[in-house]
Formats: sequence, structure tokens, C-alpha cells
Amino acid sequence: MKAHLYPQGSFFKSIEDIKDKHITVMGLGLNGGGEAVVRFLLKHGAYVLVTDMKSEEQLKPTIDSIANDSSIDKERLTYVLGGHRIQDFRDVDCVIKNPGVKIQGNEFLSAAPAIETDISMFLQFSKAPIIAVTGSKGKSSTVSAIHYGLRQAGFDAFLGGNITVSPLTFLENTNEKTPVVLELSSWQLADLRGRGLLKPKIALITKIVPDHQNWYGNMEDYIADKKLIYADQNPEDFFICDADKDSLGTGPKEGGSWGDIFAKEAKAKVLRYSQDRLDDSQYGVWLSFDEKNNLEAYARIPGKANETKILGEINVPGRHMRQNLMNAALVLYVMGIEPEKIQKILGEWNGIPHRLQFFHQWKNSSQRNVRFYNDSCSTVPEAAAAANAAFGKPVIFITGGTDKGLDFEPLAAAMDPSLVSSTPAAAIYLLAGSGTEKLLPLLQKAKISFKGPYDSLEKLMADLKTDLQDKDSSAAQSDTVVFSPGCASFGMFTNEFDRGEKFMQAVKKTF
Repeated sequence: MKAHLYPQGSFFKSIEDIKDKHITVMGLGLNGGGEAVVRFLLKHGAYVLVTDMKSEEQLKPTIDSIANDSSIDKERLTYVLGGHRIQDFRDVDCVIKNPGVKIQGNEFLSAAPAIETDISMFLQFSKAPIIAVTGSKGKSSTVSAIHYGLRQAGFDAFLGGNITVSPLTFLENTNEKTPVVLELSSWQLADLRGRGLLKPKIALITKIVPDHQNWYGNMEDYIADKKLIYADQNPEDFFICDADKDSLGTGPKEGGSWGDIFAKEAKAKVLRYSQDRLDDSQYGVWLSFDEKNNLEAYARIPGKANETKILGEINVPGRHMRQNLMNAALVLYVMGIEPEKIQKILGEWNGIPHRLQFFHQWKNSSQRNVRFYNDSCSTVPEAAAAANAAFGKPVIFITGGTDKGLDFEPLAAAMDPSLVSSTPAAAIYLLAGSGTEKLLPLLQKAKISFKGPYDSLEKLMADLKTDLQDKDSSAAQSDTVVFSPGCASFGMFTNEFDRGEKFMQAVKKTF
């Protein structure tokens, strides 16, 4: 797939340049991004046409939110829903593109005289120092922990991007002293190629595993978009990437690791993160066991003479979450926060919604407390495998969903009782979907028992409750229920956030 190259800079030279422009917003959506763009453009005097493939009924919550806001000049707002018209892209000044729409081969976007996104507009208008994070696993937890840490340390910091908050919502509150943490998907990065607008003070790529292969078709194109996060940094900036080997079969075809490739290409000061102690010649952060066998994190950065402990006890479960917090701690350290303060702040962080989120407790007939965790933002098999192992004991594991062209062997292997490195689940319940269809033969081959696939949460919950009440069932042997699909949400759900909300509602209704 040939990458699209955008013109240097932005169509808008200033915020004032928005006034009286005729602008099409492609994709209103239900997650707030399209709505934020509409509000921002109307506030600054544009004529806005919103077009979306979804119907008015499907978009009713967002449409009602705009309609009920008396501060918005709705005389300049037009909706064209249930499809797109070529003239709405051709006969305007600019189109604001949804990152989830491919530009290659799109007849509507090809007709647009100029294309922007909410991210490109924010980067053009804001003078805030940027901390940008991308990767395959742990992005949202990492950015949330960084933002929490900065706020707790006294910074007037903001958080936006792929975490469902458009940075346009807080643009006018930013300045040279307000750090902005941006979670950026590969699609959002692709929409910045050639513009020269993304110059993060700190850029971080979390662990890379195959993802979105139904979109890209190969790892090389996926990685090429990820690389854009550091492409325009300079030697005064910092770039953080993996120092460990990639999982078997997930690294570069030419050998080595993605982290090594990134580190060689970056123009910024390179810091690495690792599960093991870094070589003395490297700057970065690593995990280490103390004398009581507790995991800690130590860091070494330019300008500091010695390595120092920056992470101790934390509240969120799982080694993978500790790695996310380790990376967040490194960012806070680079931002000048003292190590002791970082340990205290991140030790009090309780995680974020839909990512190993504890949300409900229920007593069964034996008066045993059963705890429920929502990890709906687990959308790749490796993330689900990590969630299954996060508690260090067998859990009741709910997984499955829609395929994104990924390999489900890592998830099946993580639960295979014949493998020493696995953490077999006490019981497995599967949601229906094309991803589940790929997982099924792997489970069957390893002789791993499961229930389902279920085409509704209600049916799954009913069976789970029956099993939890039966002291002889495998489910009754665990007191922890983890919902971690490891798949896309399409089909039964609008997106992973809708999926998580519906799961929590179903649990609370049943238990």
C-alpha cells in the first residue's frame, strides 16, 4: 500500500483563518471526536457540513448533544447522513477526515481540495510541549498514567488523541508551559505524514506486536506509520523504545528487533525500556526484583550520574501493567519530577476504565466473594494473554470477538496447561466472532475446555452465574472474572468502549 503524503504544514495558517470557511466533517461518530470538531469549527465561525455513513437514528446521542447546546450557532450547520455525496467533498474549502477512513482509493477524499484532522489542527495551533505515545499494547494505560503523574506533580497537563478525547476540546487552554499527552494510533500518525507538524518533546513507542493487519495487510506498512512519531524530532528531544527481543515471528523479516530499528533511525536522545537490566552503555528504564522478590523499576537518563529507583509498589495487577507504569515513570523522570515523588504518585494510581478495571463484587451461595474485571480495550491476542496471567492465579476468562487479521496462537499458548510458561484459566467463556473462529481450533488442539461461543452477553452471564453457584464446576474454583476479548468489537458492539459498558451492565444486572 503506497503511503499518502500530505502537503507541508496545514491548510489553516491560524485559528482566525477558520472564519467563513466551508468545511465538511467526514464522520460524526459517537465517541466525541467528530462532535468536538463540529463544535470547534462552529465556535470559530465556519460553515460546517457533517456527513456520515450512519443514519440520524444511529447518531442520535451526538446529534442531540449538539442540538441541545444553546451556545452553538446551528444556522451554519448542515447534516447529510446515511451516505456521502461527492459535491460535499469537492465544493468546499477543506475536509476534516476521520482517522478510521482510508484515504487510498477513496473517491470522496480524492475530490477534497484540502484535508485536515483534529490532530493536525491542534498541532498547527497549539504551542504546548507534546508527549506523544503510540504502539500496539499499553498505549492508553501509559498515557493515562503519564497524565495523572504530571497533574499530581503540579503540571497543568492535558490528555487527548486516540483515548477518545479530541485535543481541540482543550486547545485554547494550552500554552508553552502546559504539557499535552497525546495517544496516537497508527491511523492518526498516517494522517500527519509530510505535514511536519508532530515534533514531540518526548515520543514513546510501547511494545510492538502484529495489529490492524486487516487494514494494512503487512507489518511493514503498519510499522512505517508508527515511525512517524519520531520522524520530525530533533537532538534535544527524547525518544523511548523497546530494548527487548520481539516475540517469535513478530519481528522484522530482516532480523533484529523493531526497537533496535527505531533506535537507530531516531534523531532524538534515545532511551530504552526492558524487562531486564539494561547494558551500562544504554540510558532508559528496567524492571528489577528487590531482596523480598518485589518488582521495582530503575532508570538511568542523560544528565543524571547514577541509576535510581523510580517505581515501587503499584495498585494495578499484572506485569504488563507494571511495564506501562515503568514507561510512564521514565517520562515523568525526564520531565524533571523527583524519583521519590514519582514512586508515590504512580503507587496511588488505580488504572483507567476498560483496562483491567475492577468494577463489581458478588457473593455466591457459598458466601465467596467473586470480583469482576473489565479489560474490553484489550483488542489484540497478546493483550488478552497478559490479562489472563495478570493475577498470578487461574481466573474465569471471557474472551473472543471479531478478527483483525491477527494470529491467536499467543492467546491459546498462554492458557495451554502443557506449557510451563502458561497460566491456565479456571474456566473459559467465548464470545462469538470471526476472531473466535480462529481461536477455537487452537483451543481444541491443546485440549483446552471452553463454553460458547455466545452470541449475546445475556446468555453468557446466565450460564456463568449457574456455574459459579455450582461448587463442582470449574468456574467455582476461582474468585476472579476477567473480560479481555483480545479482538475487535465490531458485530455485537459499536466499539470497545461500548463493549465494556455493555459487559459491566450485564454483570451488574445478573450478579
